[in-house]
Amino acid sequence: MNRRTRLLPAAIAFATVTALLVSSCSSSGSEDDNDSADGTQSASPTATAPSTPGTAAPSTPGTPSDPGTTSAPGTPGGTTAPGTPPGTTPPGTTTPPPAGARWQPTPGQTWQWQLGGGPVDQSVDVPVYDIDGFENDASVVAALHAKGRKVICYINAGSWENFRPDSAAFAKALQGSDTGWKGEKWFDIRKLDQLRPLMAARFDMCKSKGFDAIEPDTIEAYNQNSGFPLTPDDQIKYNRMLAQLAHERGLAIGLKNDLDQISALLPDFDFAVNEECSQFDECDRVAPFVKAGKAVFHVEYKLDTDQFCAKTKALGFSSMQKKLDLNAWRKPC
Repeated sequence: MNRRTRLLPAAIAFATVTALLVSSCSSSGSEDDNDSADGTQSASPTATAPSTPGTAAPSTPGTPSDPGTTSAPGTPGGTTAPGTPPGTTPPGTTTPPPAGARWQPTPGQTWQWQLGGGPVDQSVDVPVYDIDGFENDASVVAALHAKGRKVICYINAGSWENFRPDSAAFAKALQGSDTGWKGEKWFDIRKLDQLRPLMAARFDMCKSKGFDAIEPDTIEAYNQNSGFPLTPDDQIKYNRMLAQLAHERGLAIGLKNDLDQISALLPDFDFAVNEECSQFDECDRVAPFVKAGKAVFHVEYKLDTDQFCAKTKALGFSSMQKKLDLNAWRKPC
């Protein structure tokens, strides 16, 4: 599975069961896979939800082909020291580009989020796409840019995935408990010195492919059963490190869920990505992003649009209904 929700304490069992059901349905060919991106039935079936990448991936993981990376993949090139406050650059490091040099998503921009279901459906007429960074090469990003789209690079920044091409670079000591998704384990985010160059390499990949921004997933390990004694402060330091890495490369970055730390991290992140705030009656907690002039890209899975759109549109969110496997189908507000 590519897509993951917050595994809230009260919903861990539900999420795990749901993942199994989705996997079962996709292997037999569910009717969801015949849905077009605009919510109507398509004339011909689309690809089923992706199986575990590395075995039968929906597309071959792309390799960086665009010039202009900030540093060679695998090197931290110009990053700040772990724990350095935002806006502070130690001697001998590269000064990050000014905030105006990177894209700033604005409230209300419509978007498409496709992490599964085969090749990216580029026909959706929206200004923002969020797609998998490993599974899409530079040509996909360039094609979307040619249509006037901004493109967000989805990567997992908080847990190890055994199906990614760089999985061997992550030491066993960095891997904790299972996240609830097959082949994934939480990172020990306290080990900034080890994770920083590995995340820098992934961000360099996004940059080299031409992406405009990054969506780092699973960045709230401190309130999960990670297998490590993580604290809220550990998470804030780690998430700020991710923001610094993105900004040093001229990329915007979104805060994925992590509602409890929005007040602390709002200055560091350029937009928010939220799953199911309406389902859990939490949307007001994400609203500070909009008040700061920053977009909130929001989805619901179980609720229909008539159950959440009125409120989230009033809050200025970019909301839509999606299916759990995040294929091309979407039902926007």
